[in-house]
Parts: sequence; C-alpha cells; structure tokens
Amino acid sequence: MKRFYKDVSTARTGEGWQVMLDARPLKTQGGKAQIVPNEDLAEKLAEEWRSQGETIDPAAFRYRDMADYALDVVASDRALLVEKLLGYAETDTLCFRADPEELLYRRQQELWEPIVAGLEAREGVTLHRISGILHRPQTEETRQRLAARLEQLDPFTLAALEQTASLAASLCIGLEALQAGADGDALWAAANLEEEWQADLWGRDEEAEARRAKRKGDFLAAMEFVRAL
Repeated sequence: MKRFYKDVSTARTGEGWQVMLDARPLKTQGGKAQIVPNEDLAEKLAEEWRSQGETIDPAAFRYRDMADYALDVVASDRALLVEKLLGYAETDTLCFRADPEELLYRRQQELWEPIVAGLEAREGVTLHRISGILHRPQTEETRQRLAARLEQLDPFTLAALEQTASLAASLCIGLEALQAGADGDALWAAANLEEEWQADLWGRDEEAEARRAKRKGDFLAAMEFVRAL
C-alpha cells in the first residue's frame, strides 16, 4: 500500500490519547476508536506511522497491532484471555527441567530458578518443577491466585503479556517481563536456553537464527509497550 498521509500527530481525547493522520483520528483494525491510555503510548504508535516510507510495511506496526488487539479482542472478553494465559502456567517451559545429572539441568537452575522463585514469592504460589516427560498439573490454589493476578491487569497489559508469554512459552517469563526494571535480553536468553543449547551442540541454521531474531524483536517490543503504559 502506498503512503496516503503526510502529517502524523497525537491528540488528547476525553478518554485518553489518539493518533491523527492528517488531523483524522485513527481507528482500530476492528473499526473502534483507537484510544490509548497515555501520551507515551500514543507517541510510540505515531512513530510507527512517521517511520513509514513511500510504501507502508504492515510488519512494522508492532505497537499498533497490540493496541488494536487490546481494544478489539481483549476488552470484550478478558476472561477468555486469562484462561489462555493460565494454560501457559500448566506447560511453562521453566518448570520442565532436564534430569538432574545432565549439564543442561545446571544451566536451567542458574537461569530459570531465580525467575520461578521470584514469581512464587511475589504471588504467594508454588509451582511444580518436573524432570522427565510426565506432566504434573499445578494446584487449584495456584491457578486461582494466578487468575486473580491476571484479572487485575488492564486490556493493554494483558495483550502485551500474551505476546511475551506465548513467545517464551512461559507465564513465569511473561509476568517477570511486567516488573519494573526487567531485563529483556536476559529474559529472552532464559526463554531460549534450550534452543541455544541445541544450537551450540549441533550447529546453527541461518533461517532459524533469523526467526529467533524476529521473535526476540517482538518480545522486546511487547516489553516496551508495557513500559509506555
């Protein structure tokens, strides 16, 4: 699509902030008014439009897509997304460890255990760690406590959390990414520990590396989205 606008600005509305293209307010991809909570986030959305060249690149709208998802989908059915996020606690990558005698297990303990233990301390829950292939579901008390935590989050934060948790295959990492001062590079390294371990053992594939780089960019963008909130 050819660029169809010249000027990009932001404007305050009664409910928040909106991006304007040639003084016309934007709508979400679902047709709703694209109103975000504050000027910082509106400026991030605006910068995506400002940075477009003569041809618009749809893949460059990471912040817009999260904002639209929050407004079009999450806001209308928060309970559905909370239930989906709880599923990541049941299959959380950080809770499935190698056998204790393996070298990988030591590395998992080093990178993963502080994240899991930190979440347990903050949220007052206990998560099962498992070595081997047998699944052990989390307790109902843990599910209820995590559900209560997720239900406190606004639609924009939930949209970003879904992105980080799904990319990391870990609710632990997703919730850690919401913390003030969270280190995105370190969290992504933890999320990709096993992939990196295998790549170091068997060699690296150029296409796989490109996919990982793209996913890391999406992960870090979701963290920036939350910080703007």
